[in-house]
Amino acid sequence: MIYGIGTDICDVRRIRASFEKRGERFARHVLGEAELKVWQARSARWPDRGLRYLATRFSAKEAFSKAIGLGIHMPMTWRSCEILNHASGQPYIRLGGELKTWFEAQGLRAHVTVTDETDYAASFVVVEKD
Repeated sequence: MIYGIGTDICDVRRIRASFEKRGERFARHVLGEAELKVWQARSARWPDRGLRYLATRFSAKEAFSKAIGLGIHMPMTWRSCEILNHASGQPYIRLGGELKTWFEAQGLRAHVTVTDETDYAASFVVVEKD
């Protein structure tokens, strides 16, 4: 049964402006540890890809927060929700801390997809209840 859906579109230029203003501190605020490693590797090699990666993760977390109905309020935090990729490239959501405990207690599972183009990143999340 569908518990909730969420979608978000993010202007990469807005993420760029935030990054230029706050630097790596902005990325550390939004990204979990595993995401941060991917972001650092991509940014070092292709700075624009690094920004688009940051934008897709920002967008996916916004979509997830909408799908679970909490917004970015406890137990939902930016860093407790990570958008990672399987070896095949398929994105998935990994939760930690209080958010993981809350999510599992609700009997929920989530599915996510992300996409980006030059100026925009978008995501869609479906959350199911067992």
